[in-house]
Amino acid sequence: MKTSNTPDCSDTDARKILLAGDIGRAFLDVDTISGPACRIQSSIADALDAAAENSFRAIAVVMSGMSNRLSSSLKALREANPDAEIILLAQMHEEPAAMQLVGTVSDGQSLADDYLICPIHFSYLVSRILRLHSVLGTPYGGQVSYLVGDTDGASRDTSGRAGSAVSVVVDDGREAKIRQLEKLATEDDLTDLKNRRYVWEFSRQIIEQAKKGNGRVTLLVFDIDDLKHYNDVYGHLAGDEVLRQVAVLMRRCCRSHDVVARVGGDEFAIVFWDVPQQKNTATEAERRSVAADHPREAIFIAKRIRRELEKAELNSLGPEGKGVLTISGGLASFPQDGLTIQQLFAQADRALLEAKRNGKNRIYLVGGPEDDIVDMDD
Repeated sequence: MKTSNTPDCSDTDARKILLAGDIGRAFLDVDTISGPACRIQSSIADALDAAAENSFRAIAVVMSGMSNRLSSSLKALREANPDAEIILLAQMHEEPAAMQLVGTVSDGQSLADDYLICPIHFSYLVSRILRLHSVLGTPYGGQVSYLVGDTDGASRDTSGRAGSAVSVVVDDGREAKIRQLEKLATEDDLTDLKNRRYVWEFSRQIIEQAKKGNGRVTLLVFDIDDLKHYNDVYGHLAGDEVLRQVAVLMRRCCRSHDVVARVGGDEFAIVFWDVPQQKNTATEAERRSVAADHPREAIFIAKRIRRELEKAELNSLGPEGKGVLTISGGLASFPQDGLTIQQLFAQADRALLEAKRNGKNRIYLVGGPEDDIVDMDD
């Protein structure tokens, strides 16, 4: 069933959307997605065949379940449909990989144009596509309707009512507000780091992945020693600037895929985890070493952060602020110190408190008979 506002999209119509992969992992309303507005291919091979035979306005690729050769597949999709917008549909733990793919350029074009964190509604994908480009030739700020239906042939909207089409209205001001709300839901507005909500959900997902593949996850929790002193002496605006500068320095010290977050007033967390394609590059000796219990990279980066902060020239504090910034922290690893993110946070917080009790300006590990100090002078 079609409405007067529903486009008539044939197999060769360039206005269609190609959905590639297991859409059940990406959409909240998967049972309603069908009809002439989109083509669904469950495998990347079938999606490549469809892209070679048809012209699509946008291609949305579900990352979950895809092989490690996703880069080459995206390149092939780009070559088959050079004018199509390619959007990655990622789970939260896949965001670092999605960001890398969007930033990877091949033959002058990025492998993907954007990514969305799933699960989402199909109408939200359409809205994002319209922001990237006018899918139906409708000017930005206009309205389009995408027909969605189920196997009985009746059209339905995303709320399940029969006999209607999904209408997506794009308004510049409203879309800007939506994007701001999306950011606030996952990012700290002061430092632009990820927030507590994000790091908990990301860690939960990445731990589940680690359980399946014998991966490692290490959590570093630390806070700035005596931040109240900075607020009292220099003012809260100066203290906020200290937090922002700490955030910038932390990003510089960490690897691109590590998740850096501000989880409280002066408390930060970093999630170190094994990227699947990099995990197998470690030597057998390294995997069996004691350092593997608390990944060598995490310990190295923790030392680096502490050293860099200690010698940082804090612009907001003036010359007298140099060299007075120290941190205390705790490191806990999956699976040695806990099997859930709640357990890792509890263990890391316990180690942080021990570091505070024993003079501050240090980072403790957990997992042994007694907490071990990371010797920052190594």
